[in-house]
Amino acid sequence: MSANILVVDDDPQILRMLRTTLQASGYAVNTAGGGRSALEAIAQSVPDLLITDLSMPGMDGIELTRKVRASHELPIIVLSVRDNDEAKVQALDEGADDYVTKPFRTPELLARVRAHLRRTQRAETASHAVLEVGHFHIDQDSRIVTVRGEHLHLSPKEFDLLLLFAKSPLKVLTHKTLLRSIWGVAGANQPEYLRVLVAQLRKKIETDTSKYIQSEPWVGYRFSPDGHEDLTTF
Repeated sequence: MSANILVVDDDPQILRMLRTTLQASGYAVNTAGGGRSALEAIAQSVPDLLITDLSMPGMDGIELTRKVRASHELPIIVLSVRDNDEAKVQALDEGADDYVTKPFRTPELLARVRAHLRRTQRAETASHAVLEVGHFHIDQDSRIVTVRGEHLHLSPKEFDLLLLFAKSPLKVLTHKTLLRSIWGVAGANQPEYLRVLVAQLRKKIETDTSKYIQSEPWVGYRFSPDGHEDLTTF
């Protein structure tokens, strides 16, 4: 059964282009010309993935993302011509899973769509106690981790960080999200804590050929459980 994707944009040409592209890849596609009509469509039938423009009249992509995320866990990809860190961080902090800047290459967008749909499918079938994702086997009860069949010795915070990444593979997690999740509100303004912890975890899990933690400059980090550096390879 093909995944159902809802595309939201106030530009009819972009809607037609995305509908044609996604349908050619085997997806069922619905479209909406704005945030309010998108919410009405979701109320009728929740899609498997949402792609939304950021700048739209009435209800923009940020508000739409916030409202959808309040009640649904579907992947959300934001599209925007605004290639600046503030817009990216705001969209991701409100619950978007990914941010693609216009103009974008069609293969890259399709790769991200496939990656996020696979992440959702894995999450639906994963055991709550044991997480199997990519090269990683994580037993949450015993806090035992193996990667590529080798046992890892992780500190408590290294384990917490890896678990956060593993639960959201291929999703961009912002610095603020990670800091608050690991150190609480008090750590939200201590980015150096996160830099050090990421560096420590990288030393323990990565090799010359397997790069699992990808930096999104000034925004956050993305976890690739199979060690791919280029999302277009997915």
